[in-house]
Amino acid sequence: ELIRAGKVRYIAASNFTPERLQESLDISKANGLSSYIASQDQYNLMEREYEKGLMPTIEKSGLSQIPFYGLARGFLTGKYRPGVSVESVRATGVANSYANDRGWKMLEKLDQIAREKNCSVAAVSLAWLRAQPTVATPIASATKLEQIKEIMPIVELSSQELQTLTNS
Repeated sequence: ELIRAGKVRYIAASNFTPERLQESLDISKANGLSSYIASQDQYNLMEREYEKGLMPTIEKSGLSQIPFYGLARGFLTGKYRPGVSVESVRATGVANSYANDRGWKMLEKLDQIAREKNCSVAAVSLAWLRAQPTVATPIASATKLEQIKEIMPIVELSSQELQTLTNS
């Protein structure tokens, strides 16, 4: 009703299972209702479950992905490092999730590419996310002007750089 009334242009899903999303799309189609154009889910270089779970449904249905936590709650900005204390209400949760061998190796790869591109680790992280086939645009949060300046540059990654990050 809201779409027909012109009060809402489009609708999107968030945090659906593949089965729930497909069922919702099927019901919309069967009943001639407006359907989702996008889905918003957690997806980043450290959280890749989306690729095996929801991504095939998104691709098959022609939807776009608008991932949240594109910078893994700040980990993919490079501010979390071995032996460095981060002052943040999220720091413990982020460290518990990502401060491990896999996380440190990912930051090493990101550091290398960021140096070569003369940009921030955050900009490289978002560039990888933007290059993924179903992603329309990533969501990245900033609380300080310096953080905005770090994520604003549009960085293009080579196929080799994309592959390096994807395989890390």
